[in-house]
Amino acid sequence: MMFDLPVGEIFEGIVNWLQLYASGLFDFISLTIDVIVSTIQQGLLFIPVIVLVVLVSALAYYLSGRGVAIFTLLGMLLIYSMGMWEETVQTLAMILTAGVVALGVGIPIGILAAKNEVTNNILRPILDFMQTMPPFVYLIPAVIFFGMGKVPGVIATVIFSMPPAIRLTDLGIRQVDAEVVEAANAFGSTPWQTLYKVQFPLAIPTIMAGVNQTIMLALSMVVIASMIGGGGLGSVVLRGITQLEIGLGFEGGVAVVILAIILDRITQSFKTE
Repeated sequence: MMFDLPVGEIFEGIVNWLQLYASGLFDFISLTIDVIVSTIQQGLLFIPVIVLVVLVSALAYYLSGRGVAIFTLLGMLLIYSMGMWEETVQTLAMILTAGVVALGVGIPIGILAAKNEVTNNILRPILDFMQTMPPFVYLIPAVIFFGMGKVPGVIATVIFSMPPAIRLTDLGIRQVDAEVVEAANAFGSTPWQTLYKVQFPLAIPTIMAGVNQTIMLALSMVVIASMIGGGGLGSVVLRGITQLEIGLGFEGGVAVVILAIILDRITQSFKTE
């Protein structure tokens, strides 16, 4: 070899520096996420099971129709009958937290990328890198900075699931007809008014497709996060694999599939609202 680039040593040096000078920030983030996830989880568990099942089924009926509502009702009852209700609620709390954070950060960044070519050119290779990185790699920095548990699982999930929100928000705004934008400008709209009243509403179907993909990626990553103590349904599947409990692993997988289909159908309906 002509030269040896110490990539690992450079990365380790950056990590050590962050742990030394940014530990307070990491502690604050960890405490905030832990409080949010725990609050959502305890709130969902406080609601009687049958009431929550009926409420979610009613939401599915309102947004997606009778077929999805029936599937939601039967699927959630099946999850409860398998004794995995608490794990499902914990998984859902992590998905909701990670999804809201990923969308809250990703959509504004996507808007900025659509309005600014320099930002778009900088973000494009970063997003390519994020979307081609194996999911398990995201667990490494999360564990380094936040230890084991559900907090690093949520952090890794946020980073992993954010790219679709950014890309599809950017795409949706760019696809708005230029003549419509020109008409808004001709009537004296400010750039903010054009974005808020013209471009964003017309881009909603594409943006909501990004919301759907973000939620789906969050679910897949939350399951993987069980490897670092994230808990939830992922821990059930992991226990089934490591302890060769085939039945337990299958039940956990069925619960994950049911939850994924319910979330997918409900979020897909937003695109047509």
